[in-house]
Amino acid sequence: MSYELKEEDKFKYIETKGGDEVLLLLHGLFGALSNFGGIIEHFGKTHNVVVPLLPILELPIRKVSVSGLVDHVAEFVEFKGFDKVNVLGNSLGGHITLLYALAHSDKVNSVILTGSSGLFENTLGSTFPKRGDYEFIRKKTADTFYNPEVATKELVDEVFDTVNDRNKAIRIVATAKSAVRHNLSDKLHNIKRPTLLIWGRQDNVTPFFVGEKFNELIEGSKLVVVEECGHAPMMEKPAEFNNALEAFLAELSAKKEA
Repeated sequence: MSYELKEEDKFKYIETKGGDEVLLLLHGLFGALSNFGGIIEHFGKTHNVVVPLLPILELPIRKVSVSGLVDHVAEFVEFKGFDKVNVLGNSLGGHITLLYALAHSDKVNSVILTGSSGLFENTLGSTFPKRGDYEFIRKKTADTFYNPEVATKELVDEVFDTVNDRNKAIRIVATAKSAVRHNLSDKLHNIKRPTLLIWGRQDNVTPFFVGEKFNELIEGSKLVVVEECGHAPMMEKPAEFNNALEAFLAELSAKKEA
């Protein structure tokens, strides 16, 4: 199943229009539409699955920040005229999801986080890798997953090309630093929407204890553990991920109908 990448106004996105309920997917720092292929395939015909391309690498340098990306999402939701959205974010996308839910709770039906930043994350390291260090990038990309084979050559090449473009690399570093500054530990108690946390037990980027801390700080949240899985459960264990998400959304729908 493939969907056309639409370009309207300043937004690039795909939209399945498979149902009335909107499932808005927000990718991470090195994420792309392909990261959500399993979710799109599973929910595309029953939900309106919408995936905006976040302008991490396109924002003017003075606007490069997590807040700038949250503003982009808010403008996109308004542009599309969505009343309520179920927002799902992976890694940095989870961080953006939380900030959006805090600032625009009236637009949020539910929050789904997987490997989210916002409390603690291991990034590329204290310094950015030297240009041309393909092996470093290959290893770091593979370390994202429990099964290193999930890090295909295509995925590694995509990350490698990004970090070897000076303008893109500057924006990646600036965004990562902004995320670290936006620690949300003292704000998560204000998340009042139904929240699902899906965490890989072997996540090396946002370790499992981070998922447990989110679970502790977000009242009423549900934590689902995915065994033998790293930072991107929707890619590494798509069936388990989709089953957990489907059960969560079904429960929300049942409560809404009741």
